[in-house]
Amino acid sequence: MSHYIDVIIPLPLERLFAYRVTAAEADFLEPGMRVAVPFGKSKIYTGIVHHIHQSPPLNYEVKDIELIVDELPTVTKDQLKFWEWIATYYVCSIGQVMRAALPKSLLLESETIILKNPDTEVNDDFLDDKQFLIMEALLHRPALKVKEVMDILDRKSVLPILKKMLEQEWIILQEEVYSTYKPKTVKYIFLNKRYKDEEQLKNLLDDMTRAPKQRDTVMSLFMLQTGNKLVTSKLLQDRAGVSRATIKALIDKNIFIEEEQAIDRVLDEKEQGSELFELQPAQQEALNEIREQFAAGKTTLLHGVTSSGKTEIYVRLIQEQLELGNQVLYLLPEIALTTQLISRLKHYFKHQVLVYHSRYNLNERLEVWNHVIENKEPYVIVGARSAILLPFQNVKLIIVDEEHETSFKQFDPDPRYHARDAAVVLGHMKIADVLLGSATPSLESYYNTTLGKYGLVELKERYGKVLMPEIQIIDIKDKHKRKKMKGHFSDSLIEQMQEAFKNNNQVILFQNRRGYAPILECNTCGNAPQCPNCDVSLTFHQYKKQLRCHYCGYHTIVPPECPSCSSTSLDTKGFGTQQIEEEFKELFPDLKIARMDLDTTRGKNSIEKIIEQIDTGEVHCLVGTQMLTKGLDFRNVSLVGVLSADTMLNFPDFRAHERCFHLLTQVSGRAGRTAERGKVLIQSYNPEHQILQQVSTYDYGAMFKDQLEDRYQFKYPPYQRLIRLTFKNRDYNTTLQAGQWFVNALNQIEHGVEVLGPEFPAVARVRNLYQVHVIVKMGKQHHPNTIKDYIRKVKRSFESIKGFNSVRCNVDVDCY
Repeated sequence: MSHYIDVIIPLPLERLFAYRVTAAEADFLEPGMRVAVPFGKSKIYTGIVHHIHQSPPLNYEVKDIELIVDELPTVTKDQLKFWEWIATYYVCSIGQVMRAALPKSLLLESETIILKNPDTEVNDDFLDDKQFLIMEALLHRPALKVKEVMDILDRKSVLPILKKMLEQEWIILQEEVYSTYKPKTVKYIFLNKRYKDEEQLKNLLDDMTRAPKQRDTVMSLFMLQTGNKLVTSKLLQDRAGVSRATIKALIDKNIFIEEEQAIDRVLDEKEQGSELFELQPAQQEALNEIREQFAAGKTTLLHGVTSSGKTEIYVRLIQEQLELGNQVLYLLPEIALTTQLISRLKHYFKHQVLVYHSRYNLNERLEVWNHVIENKEPYVIVGARSAILLPFQNVKLIIVDEEHETSFKQFDPDPRYHARDAAVVLGHMKIADVLLGSATPSLESYYNTTLGKYGLVELKERYGKVLMPEIQIIDIKDKHKRKKMKGHFSDSLIEQMQEAFKNNNQVILFQNRRGYAPILECNTCGNAPQCPNCDVSLTFHQYKKQLRCHYCGYHTIVPPECPSCSSTSLDTKGFGTQQIEEEFKELFPDLKIARMDLDTTRGKNSIEKIIEQIDTGEVHCLVGTQMLTKGLDFRNVSLVGVLSADTMLNFPDFRAHERCFHLLTQVSGRAGRTAERGKVLIQSYNPEHQILQQVSTYDYGAMFKDQLEDRYQFKYPPYQRLIRLTFKNRDYNTTLQAGQWFVNALNQIEHGVEVLGPEFPAVARVRNLYQVHVIVKMGKQHHPNTIKDYIRKVKRSFESIKGFNSVRCNVDVDCY
């Protein structure tokens, strides 16, 4: 009887593929193990074993596997179940979930190797110049990779040349599977064993009187190695005050022995953690309520005002689980946030803290993966949304901090999952407690507490009974009229900043747009430079004297004159963080300002450096985008200035008002986090706006009630579910026709489901691809799985139509 395995392949394919294995391999293999399998004509992929069976597939020829990569499963059975849920719920393939979940080092990929055919004699007269160069290179090297051939010929399209050479049988191609993981190694220095004897060591030192540096180095190593401590070459050089050459000379004489050992990139040395802070009565009460909700088996929402000490409550819950030997997952929306939090958690839990996010390199991510699956010790795993996909063995607590944040939603590429919603499902699967925390909960989560789906715990006072910051709204229309504006700063804001600096306090300025100005415009003809690839104007960046597109990354120099009318009268419209930074330097030339936005935080440790500068008081003012708003804890900030609240209010999105409330309340919460009461100044052309009034009185309840009423009227979540289909193509008409075809097919769905579109979004072209949106709205009475299955079926038909095979169709479930 033949044995078969069904394998998940990391490609956007709807189904699993069967491969033949021997009886011995079938006995050895388990679900979750990696196998290298051939796919297509010559490619080899890493697949994950889904299950083992004995029924051969009927509609295709079954191949044998190439090799078994693992001795133990790399993916757990629960994880496979979770992947299946993500693929089903978010209408994508399990292969796409696998590609998103696995660190790249585990996805062994095949690479084509080019070899000289030993059985064929090649006459140089038959070769053209390019072929001659390839054959010449193969004389000096046993094999070449396709990338190396590209470099030799200095051209991208080398496959036609290789194909011709293959047909002539001058070369042969071979697929080689390679792994990208390299362990981090450190060189340690040891004294040769024969000098462990005191007599021998004494004789050695006596013989070295003519080489005092080497003698001192031997003595230094002897002193450092007491207590079996490992000594690195760098440490020995520093302690003995010698160069690497001295140590090398001692190694050559066989007095020292140098050994290379692999070390852990992500774990600290084992140490005892510090004692926890004493909780205040309000915090203790909230903690007891959370435990009660957990005992009733409910996902719980902790609604605690900014600076109320939510993290201390999380720390208590984490400690309880770690003492029981369980894993804890702590999700954060932004990598910027992990910096401050990790130092706090390491203060308490030392080596038991693991970090996982996209700024980590491939090797670091693989090491975290291995620690989580091996589960030798209980860890708290801190990470951004991708950490939800780790192979947890016994996670018993999941904390989603700042749960209202849109960064938890993956928008591109598939799977387009929401980490908060996925965390709730993972909690049910793993029978783990789930705690959502926020000062401004999302409407959906708060609505679930009113239905009794989630438990609600409220923390209404700040830690140490510090007062909430005083919020003042400034009418900049009036200030402009009365000539009381200096650039984008009102006189009131400048006055309060001077006051803060006089008292040695720091200031945060918030402007939710990076760059210098969103538009550079000609005053003569009104022309504004546009991105050639997208339907947006280019943003002016002052420092690099560049115009940049924030959608596709295109950049160009600032033209000295208008390309349309040759006028030199070019002016900027609107303002971004760079312009605020420049204006601040003019107003306060003696003070230091730092900027926190996507442009200044691209490097791995750039965020840490900015936060450290604020904490040490090196920087007086911090200007930034919404990165600033997310739970950062600055002790000395007494004033927050919002330079323009209107851009957030007038955004074409049904969540614009809710998000504006979240952002302004969160950024206000950065002020006055210690004894002194903070101040917040919000500049707006529309100070009477209902949302701004609600922000100024911290009235979350009124905002929730108003927004819920609007959502009910206009059939939006949480009353209806949304699925957005996006069609992308280089041709305008093809994109529109594809959307129309899909809408016609979707109109056959069950009664009461609304299909809206096709409609071009505000930015209709990005990276030279036109986009068209179709929205599917369904009520609570509809079965989402039935509708998703129907969408899958229509999508399969759509992809088989010849005219639309170049149109990309993306499905985004819960697209907000």
